[in-house]
Amino acid sequence: MKPTPSCRASVVHHPGLTAYDFGPGHPLAPIRIDLTMRLAESIGVFDSSELTVVGASEAPLELLELVHTPDYIAAVQALSRTGNGVDLAHGLGTADNPTFAGMHAAAASVVGASVEAARQVASGRAQHAVNISGGLHHALADAASGFCVYNDPAIAIAWLLDQGVQRIAYVDIDVHHGDGVQAAFFDEPRVLTISLHETPLTLVPGTGSAAEIGGPHAAGTAVNVALPPGTGDDGWLRAFHAVVPPLLAEFQPDILVTQHGCDTHRDDPLAHLTLTVDGQRAAHLALHRLAHDVCGGRWVAVGGGGYALVHVVPRSWTHLFAVAAGHPLEPSTPTPRAWQEYVTTLTGRRAPVLMSDGAQPRWLAWSTGYNPESWLDSSIDETRRAVFPLHGLDPGP
Repeated sequence: MKPTPSCRASVVHHPGLTAYDFGPGHPLAPIRIDLTMRLAESIGVFDSSELTVVGASEAPLELLELVHTPDYIAAVQALSRTGNGVDLAHGLGTADNPTFAGMHAAAASVVGASVEAARQVASGRAQHAVNISGGLHHALADAASGFCVYNDPAIAIAWLLDQGVQRIAYVDIDVHHGDGVQAAFFDEPRVLTISLHETPLTLVPGTGSAAEIGGPHAAGTAVNVALPPGTGDDGWLRAFHAVVPPLLAEFQPDILVTQHGCDTHRDDPLAHLTLTVDGQRAAHLALHRLAHDVCGGRWVAVGGGGYALVHVVPRSWTHLFAVAAGHPLEPSTPTPRAWQEYVTTLTGRRAPVLMSDGAQPRWLAWSTGYNPESWLDSSIDETRRAVFPLHGLDPGP
């Protein structure tokens, strides 16, 4: 295995980012951000001289309009004043996307943090930058969707393009299809979007089939790997390594943007994949390595879904921070007693005591052979055959 590269990394965060809050009982609870930051701090991740925590400001309208329509932004602003209205035409006021007072400012602050992460990398202040409050990848140009009001990763990518970045690859490892980011760049040849997600046959948003390959001016730049329910660490990593590294090596992006939803975990209540924190750590490590291999280490990472708020999200994203700093945590690392006590006091639940689920992810390379009787292998094969030839790549084993 190659050694972990030395890195300069920024974490973009400020306490106001927890204001993105749909209220009691909503799955996307801001406590997950608080618990992650406290775990990372108490376990010593932020003690690294290579990692700096920086703040960010609320995104102005001109940034939001890089992706969203003025009418939609105006609708969000109007409902933000009272926090109790409904605008179904714009997807606001639904069970998934209830309105709340201050919604516009909270969502625009998440965008500002992701754009700041992009600015850190584009300016050379950092090789890697992480905003775990971001990753709201379902929001569309004129509608909220799937807990997402403004699409911060799409806006960060659009901002990078405006700064003159020529080629950007976006890899989305959330359990749900990264439909909003794909839609924003579906006919944009400068942006390659890759999403690995549970099949739309069993999970919202019901998109993300292998047949979705990009618009007429960008065929092959939308890539979707639809995974069967029950896929675990080894199958997920087999799919990832069969698709992502060869495409990134061929596309040669200037910057890699990644979305790290950790709702792929076996304990997540909203989906049906069965990864462990150890498998998610392996995914963070693989994306870090690819950033160094294909684009000089220029890597912007954002959060995403994750609804096992105590046992999964804080550990997975603390591993992400440590990977970005170039000092991955050993899976056997214990969680600090002070953090465990904080979790129990705040939630009444017992905290995990190790940074591992005890798994040891291993996967078979695609070159070992394709099993046509396997739903997983059939899905991988379908994706490769749909897009690899459009990049001059052989789709075969």
